[in-house]
Amino acid sequence: MIEFSIKTRTLNVGDRKGQTVYYAAPKMQQRMTNKMVIDRIVRETSLSAGDVRNALTSLSNIVNEALAMGASVDLADLGSLRLTVPSKMMDSPEEVTVEKALKTPKITFTPKAAMKDAANSVKLSIDRLKEAAEEDEEEENTGGESGDGGGATGGNPL
Repeated sequence: MIEFSIKTRTLNVGDRKGQTVYYAAPKMQQRMTNKMVIDRIVRETSLSAGDVRNALTSLSNIVNEALAMGASVDLADLGSLRLTVPSKMMDSPEEVTVEKALKTPKITFTPKAAMKDAANSVKLSIDRLKEAAEEDEEEENTGGESGDGGGATGGNPL
């Protein structure tokens, strides 16, 4: 699950300059370390930790070499990596040169269906506890009611 908090910002440019806007920002992104990946693969296979570490290092080296040659890399059920080089629009064919027209190469990852499904299945929630506490504080200060029921709607259901 990825939990978000509500943040605020005052816009400095554009039609909405000076307007306060609200947006959702992740509280903290969970992270699986390299050691955690290695340990998990060791548990699910008959490989040793050293074998897995060597395989991951080799995979990194192979991907780096392939990308340096401009080749794409198919990573089986994960997806594929390829280089994309955006180009600027020029007024004449003579202006289209490596220096003028081509931008910095970028690495593009295209996930396979199973990885897309995994990403789409992640649970998302917005922590409204802080917002509810501010509303409660306002009610105490003004003696009024907000009328929306307040509470921690959208929070962690556990």
